[in-house]
Amino acid sequence: MGLFDLEKHFAFYGAYHSNPTNIVIHMIFVWPILFTALVLLYFTPPLFKYSPIELGDQSVLILNYGFFFTVIYALYYVGLDKKAGFLAAFLCFVCWVGSSFLAHRLGYTLAWKKRAPALLDNLAQAFLMGPFFVLLEGLQSAFGYEPYPGFHARVKAKVDAEIKEWKDKKQNKLS
Repeated sequence: MGLFDLEKHFAFYGAYHSNPTNIVIHMIFVWPILFTALVLLYFTPPLFKYSPIELGDQSVLILNYGFFFTVIYALYYVGLDKKAGFLAAFLCFVCWVGSSFLAHRLGYTLAWKKRAPALLDNLAQAFLMGPFFVLLEGLQSAFGYEPYPGFHARVKAKVDAEIKEWKDKKQNKLS
């Protein structure tokens, strides 16, 4: 799968998330999962000594792995699609800032009481493409947005093919 092949990423993700209830659950919870991951990453060591915002004598926005992953996500999403990617990048930075303030307020002990979901099939795919997938789904549902003409029709065909392949494999195992 090509790193910037948006259709293939969407087809993979869509094949696992084609049930309407599952789609609604992901639309609601994927961005909060990213936010929670950034809360946990807040407690990683700083990559640089400089911290842009301080409360009293304590740093709040720390240029650590949470910041690093936020920048990577933002650049990747913009590389996938400029319009939706800039919105996704903005949302990533909003999550990073908000999660930093929450983590700072909660402290290490309270923040680490949260538990992450078990995402076993493709951890990188779930965490990397999940937020962008639900954003594009929302933009498509609300505004009919497509990264380019025919995108959703092509992705739907690929999703249908992946689901059929999965069902065929499942049926072959049962027989």
